[in-house]
Amino acid sequence: MQKIKSLMTRQGLRSPQESVHDLSPIESFRIPSKEELRELREEPTDPQAQQEIINSIEEVYFSNDSFDIVKYELERLPPVLSLQELEEYRDKLKQQQAAVSKKVADLILEKQPAYVQELERVTSLQTGLQMAAVICTNGRRHLNIAKEGFTQTSLGLLANQRKRQLLIGLLKSLRTIKTLEEDYPGAIQLCLECQKAASTFKHYSCISELNSKLQDTLEQIEEQLDVALSKICKNFDIGHYTKVQQAYRLLGKTQTAMDQLHMHFTQAIHNTVFQVVLGYVELCAGNTDTKFQKLQYKDLCTHITSDSYIPCLADLCKALWEVMLSYYRTMQWHENHDQDEAAAVSSVSDGSNVVGTEENSFDRNYVKKKLEHGLSRIWQDVQLKVKTYLLGTDLSNFKYDDFIFVLDVISRLMQVGEEFCGSKSEVLQESIRKQSVNYFKTYHRTRLEELRMFLENETWELCPVKSSFSILQLHEFKFMEQSRSPSVSPSKQPASAISTTVTLFEQYCNGGNPFEIQAESKDDETEDVLASNGYESDEQEKSAYQEYDSDSDVPEELKRDYVDEQTGDAPVKSVSRETLRSRKRSDYNLNKVNAPILTNTTLNVIRLVGKYMQMMNILKPIAFDVIHFMSQLFDYYLYAVYTFFGRNDTPIPSSSLSTSNREQHSARQFESTGLGLSSSRLRTTLNRIQESLIDLDVSADPAGTLTAAEERKEKVPSPHLSHLVVLTSGNSLYGLAERVVATESLVFLAEQFEFLQPHLDAVMPAAKKPFLQQFYSQTVSTASELRKPVYWIVAAKAIDYEQMLLLMANVKWDVKEIMSQHNIYVDALLKEFEEYNRRLNEVSKRVRIPLPVSNILWEHCIRLANRTLVEGYANVKKCSNEGRALMQLDFQQFLMKLEKLTDIRPIPDKEFVETYIKAYYLTENDMERWIKEHREYSTKQLTNLVNVCLGSHINKKTRQKLLAAIDDIDRPKR
Repeated sequence: MQKIKSLMTRQGLRSPQESVHDLSPIESFRIPSKEELRELREEPTDPQAQQEIINSIEEVYFSNDSFDIVKYELERLPPVLSLQELEEYRDKLKQQQAAVSKKVADLILEKQPAYVQELERVTSLQTGLQMAAVICTNGRRHLNIAKEGFTQTSLGLLANQRKRQLLIGLLKSLRTIKTLEEDYPGAIQLCLECQKAASTFKHYSCISELNSKLQDTLEQIEEQLDVALSKICKNFDIGHYTKVQQAYRLLGKTQTAMDQLHMHFTQAIHNTVFQVVLGYVELCAGNTDTKFQKLQYKDLCTHITSDSYIPCLADLCKALWEVMLSYYRTMQWHENHDQDEAAAVSSVSDGSNVVGTEENSFDRNYVKKKLEHGLSRIWQDVQLKVKTYLLGTDLSNFKYDDFIFVLDVISRLMQVGEEFCGSKSEVLQESIRKQSVNYFKTYHRTRLEELRMFLENETWELCPVKSSFSILQLHEFKFMEQSRSPSVSPSKQPASAISTTVTLFEQYCNGGNPFEIQAESKDDETEDVLASNGYESDEQEKSAYQEYDSDSDVPEELKRDYVDEQTGDAPVKSVSRETLRSRKRSDYNLNKVNAPILTNTTLNVIRLVGKYMQMMNILKPIAFDVIHFMSQLFDYYLYAVYTFFGRNDTPIPSSSLSTSNREQHSARQFESTGLGLSSSRLRTTLNRIQESLIDLDVSADPAGTLTAAEERKEKVPSPHLSHLVVLTSGNSLYGLAERVVATESLVFLAEQFEFLQPHLDAVMPAAKKPFLQQFYSQTVSTASELRKPVYWIVAAKAIDYEQMLLLMANVKWDVKEIMSQHNIYVDALLKEFEEYNRRLNEVSKRVRIPLPVSNILWEHCIRLANRTLVEGYANVKKCSNEGRALMQLDFQQFLMKLEKLTDIRPIPDKEFVETYIKAYYLTENDMERWIKEHREYSTKQLTNLVNVCLGSHINKKTRQKLLAAIDDIDRPKR
């Protein structure tokens, strides 16, 4: 059997067992084909014969695998080959091979079931091994993940825990070391003791080297001590400074320390401002360019943008405050320390250490003087740095609120300087004054242009405000409610405002900063000043009109508001029916309370005045400039009202003039009659405003002189009345409502200026106070005088005086009997007045007509009517005594009816008419004296009087004499 296996191996065959144990899953072995097995079965199956054949195979064929069968057989061939022998030998070999193959086939067939079973096991084993390979691969991957996520982390935690334990131990050590840090006195004391001990044993070379090392150590301590001293400048710490001072005292360098401290404060100021400005410049530049760090501080300030100017200024002042506060606390420390030392010295009176005490006293005096002298030096450095920053940017185009904030910050800084060293901050004042004047000129010029625009678009409608309206309710005047001493900054005080005796240094000593930017509360800006159509409430307005309309049985002239003649005030409460019946008749305000009459433009001017005063209150050195510009606001408003409503462009009513002289009669002559429109003071004021403020030559040659151009730059073109304002309609009494609103708003504005006068006087420099006094006496006080020319135009057009003259010309005055019935011209005139009264009532429903206004309107109309009567009487050619009596009857009838329409007493120019009528009865001598005394009458009126009297009680000679006297009176007028 062993020989068969060896032979099978040489032939490339293996047994099934060897196949299972020796072959890999992917290696195959040769299995006889079906044809070969069939041939083997068909051959004789004599086992013995086959065994003999197999036994006849030479042993060499069953040797090791390296045996070469072909070579062996070739070598055995005889030298002489015989074909027959070769064929026989070949057949023998074939038989042997067939026997072996048959034996092998039998063995295979015998072992076939075991082979198949074993092959299945091999296949199953192969599949299991593949699955095991996949499981191993996955296992290794998960093991790697576990190693990283668990094992390494766990080991890392263990390592960190170990480090933690080590660091805890190190921290304990560091804390122990820290107790020794910054203990400058202890270190110096120890070093000095070591030096003292080393000097005893200095003859030893090792001790000598130690002594040198100790000296180096002492020098290093001094250097560190200087660094520690410099830290005081920005953040003062009592404990830290106490250690530093004790250390310097041990070194005997107290004075040196003080010199060094001042040097550090100077350097701290420079470094602080440079770093703050540099930070903002680099932030705005948006790049990391280092070129800015090489610039000088002055040049660096010019690179600050408008948007970052205010935050940078605030941070600059906050940083400088910290430096000054540290200096203040340093001085405080020395004061307290000196007091403690003085108390300690006084308690020890044995005189055992007199020399040391004197030395300490000298050091204390030196430090005290050095610190006191350093106050002004520190503040001067601060001023110069802030001045450089202020002048580095043009503020003329800043918004008003932003500029006010700048002023507020600088004012607070000046307050700090005053409390710091008693300085008036001349450097800061001058720099901010330059910026303020420059800014204010630009700002004021823009505001004047805006005011002109407002005036030209103003329709002079009433702006309804409450009767309790006060300018102090406006946000712009809130600063006036806060009482401050002149040195205190007008910046917003905190809610927990401390009394004026507490300085900023005391207030912010333990924290906080006076330059912190705080958002203003919105509640502070709310203003509750507007009302509903001049009424306190809509219900009151409605009920008032209902009451008014229901009184149909009350005469028209009694249905007007009651206004106290002494105060001009009307009651605020709702009005009863009885009260309406008892109203005075001169104030055409219906039931509207006496709320101020003003327009949106007036309110704008008032707000501007508040802003101007706010700026002036913050920066008093520019008070004169601000007040001068404020006066221009008032001047321009006054000039506009006069230009719009007060110019004497309307022809003087011809009814008040003689027919022959009507063309030649000038306004000045008419004013001299007492119908006086503009007073001399008002004319002077208007001329001054026109010359100084109004640019009349708008189209001037631009190539004029530079001086003229500069002067024109300070002026404003004259405003023009809006085309929406109609002043020519008789139904509206020629724009009476607009005239009332315009004129009375000017009067109200003047009243507000009067109210502000004490405040303005308090801040005005003494040398400039005459300007303020002149402004009030010659301008503000003339506002009410503008009523006469404005309302005279209404009075001149409201009544048809010409028609009255024509009616009077048709009357026959040379009657022979005394008449009991007045003439129809009187009724016509009274009807005109009643119509005038009705239209006044209509206007009063739109706008309240105050008592002074209604009085002036009635006064103008009555004066013009009375003078028209005199003019009509002067046109009479013939008149008898009965005719003169008829004149008196007509005039008395007119007065009686007129007194029911108006409360004005006495009736204006009543004597003017009565005196003229009675002059008819004078004798010759009395007539001459009367003519010389009554120059208020015109030459024509006097001449007519003399001519009418001729023939009755004056002869021609007397007539010539009287006419000559009239001519003498008239000659100076020509």
